Amino acid sequence: MIRYAKPTTVDEALALLGEDRWRILAGGTDFYPAQGAKPFRDNILDINGLAGLRDIAETDDYWRIGARTTWTDVVRHKLPRAFDALKAAACEVGSVQIQNVASVAGNLCNASPAADGVPALQVVDAEVELRSAKATRYLPLGGFILGNRRTALQPDEMVTAIRVPKRSAVGSSAFVKLGARRYLVISIAMAAARLVIEDGVVADAAIAVGACSAVARRLAGVEAALRGQPVTAALADAVLSAPIDELSPIADVRGSAEYREHAAREIVVRAVCAATSLGEGKVAA
Repeated sequence: MIRYAKPTTVDEALALLGEDRWRILAGGTDFYPAQGAKPFRDNILDINGLAGLRDIAETDDYWRIGARTTWTDVVRHKLPRAFDALKAAACEVGSVQIQNVASVAGNLCNASPAADGVPALQVVDAEVELRSAKATRYLPLGGFILGNRRTALQPDEMVTAIRVPKRSAVGSSAFVKLGARRYLVISIAMAAARLVIEDGVVADAAIAVGACSAVARRLAGVEAALRGQPVTAALADAVLSAPIDELSPIADVRGSAEYREHAAREIVVRAVCAATSLGEGKVAA
């Protein structure tokens, strides 16, 4: 017999996960479309009663985003400018109605190559908090999302939070998405950039691209090319000439692999320019 449970505490939810296999239901914006009209065949663990998981909190070392925190919550919360890319990505996740109920953690657990939130979280070195009844562990985002629709989540675990180290929550950031139209569209390519600028020079850079590989990727070559560069129009040239070996663009109905590779470079340039904090996405001549 299929079971349905709606626990009211995290401990109760973890105990249930330890005794049987469950399909976790949070915002439901991926859950219900994937289910369609098919009959339910899995036990359903509804975590919408876990009020403590819907919160954004600051500690001495981290910013902590609870697993049930919605994209609208992210947009409305006062956060450092390093999170501007995440806020911009939040506004691109489906419609406003979806943003009101879809959770940040659900976007990660769905593990779509085109998940809008992933590049923006990668550039702030986000890590995923995984809890079971026996232990709590933390994985970097790159170690949690393993491939298309694959994660490192174990059957007895649930994601309880996303943590961002404060050392990475510095500088300014931007997010650029390329789609077939302006709203309600799956990304052809997307990029997030976070720059730390000191005395007119890029002291540090974090760049990530999504929808151009099975998993969103940090671009180490682009990051290295940007570090030490003065904030001028030459930043665009640094991006365009840097290696992007991390990408392995896919081809599908939204675009060819070649198109995605060229588009990725262009949107990285736009994200870098927007993150320079000089306004209108431009850099000084």
